[in-house]
Amino acid sequence: MDYLKAFVVGGLICVVGQILLDKTRLTSARILVLFVVAGCLLGGLGWYEKLVEFAGAGASVPLPGFGNALAKGVKKEIDENGFIGVLTGGFKSMAAGVGAAMLFSFLASQIFSAKEK
Repeated sequence: MDYLKAFVVGGLICVVGQILLDKTRLTSARILVLFVVAGCLLGGLGWYEKLVEFAGAGASVPLPGFGNALAKGVKKEIDENGFIGVLTGGFKSMAAGVGAAMLFSFLASQIFSAKEK
């Protein structure tokens, strides 16, 4: 049942993105930013965590999950270090994920050669 919940919630997030691409003039980059900001806002309000508890990876892996993780990091740093946590919390909470993405992207670029169409 957990797999089904994750599949449905993750799929619905993707459906919303596809509808935005098809029915609006928003670019994929703007939709990406919209999803991250929405996840951050919902995470800051404490609502996205309930979705993560329900859907697991179906909610934590897509782009709104990244925004939620940023919000959680900022909240934690504010509790521990005060106002400076607004500036440092997101960096600390997402450093490993962003670093891994950069490393694996570099490795993929070395293995495969991109060609223009």
